[in-house]
Amino acid sequence: MARIAGIDLPREKRIVIGLTYIYGIGQSTSAEILAKAGVSEDVRVRDLTPDQEDKIREVVDNYKIEGDLRREVSMNIKKLQEIGSYRGIRHRRGLPVRGQHTKNNARTRKGKKTTMAGKK
Repeated sequence: MARIAGIDLPREKRIVIGLTYIYGIGQSTSAEILAKAGVSEDVRVRDLTPDQEDKIREVVDNYKIEGDLRREVSMNIKKLQEIGSYRGIRHRRGLPVRGQHTKNNARTRKGKKTTMAGKK
């Protein structure tokens, strides 16, 4: 079981996919990390040698991931709310932040509401 940045990676998946289980690492960043570490993308997590795991850990330590990244994102949102910007107000009210229409859509941000069927 490979453990990188405090996350247990799934054993059966390819390492390029397994790294995406770490918050802050997507597919392109994962491929970039493996290229810097000199590890093939096709290797399964269970087949990694301890030497390869150490190389990947060294490269991952240079990225802002997991707790540090979550903290930074929440601080950015808190700052927007404190200065009273439009985006901060939208965050506070739980509405879409990036200009989406809310008349018909935005159920994910606004919450699931039941419609009144057949109301006259």
